[in-house]
Order: sequence, then structure tokens, then C-alpha cells
Amino acid sequence: MAASIQFSKGIDETVIPDIRLTRARDGNSGVAKFYFGQPKALEESNTEEITGMYMVDDEGEISTREVRARFVNGKPDALEVTYSIKSAADWDRFIRFMDRYSTANGLEFSKS
Repeated sequence: MAASIQFSKGIDETVIPDIRLTRARDGNSGVAKFYFGQPKALEESNTEEITGMYMVDDEGEISTREVRARFVNGKPDALEVTYSIKSAADWDRFIRFMDRYSTANGLEFSKS
């Protein structure tokens, strides 16, 4: 199973997000912010309800409910998602997911 991101369970999002990571100095917590410009989940033809963001891979699922829609001229334009990482184990699990997701989608990591 390839790593994927879903906003409704079972429906993969095809738009690749811009992802920004921050990590606490002690390495025990962090935040991942995702920005999806014009995602499939917001298309008019999509009748599924957005219930959160689910990061799915061979190990299982990581999820967050912190999903916000951005509107332009009254129409949905983007999704902004925040995933809070609360422990070193959660950080390691998230990085393993991101390694799989980046490999599946041709992404690269660059430090600021």
C-alpha cells in the first residue's frame, strides 16, 4: 500500500500539499502544517464530507481534525491542516509516513 492522504476515509487526495515542519528544541514535540491549493476534496463534484485529514500507510493511520477551508470570492479554494506532534514516538511515526509519502509522490525535503 502506498502512503496517501485522505479527507474522507477511502478517498485519496491527489493534490500534493506544501508541508512545513517545526520541531521543539528537545525533539519531543512539533507541528506539521499542510496547505492544499484547490484540492479534489473541495470540488463541487465531490459529495463526501470532510471529516479530518487521514495519513494512511502500511503501518496504519495518523489523523487530525484541525482542517480549515480557505474561501476566495465565496468559493472554497484551499485546505489548511495542522497536525500537532506530541511526543518523540509520534515524531518518528510521522517521519516514517512522510518518507513513504514523499517517495510515492516525488517530494524532496529541504531545510530552511
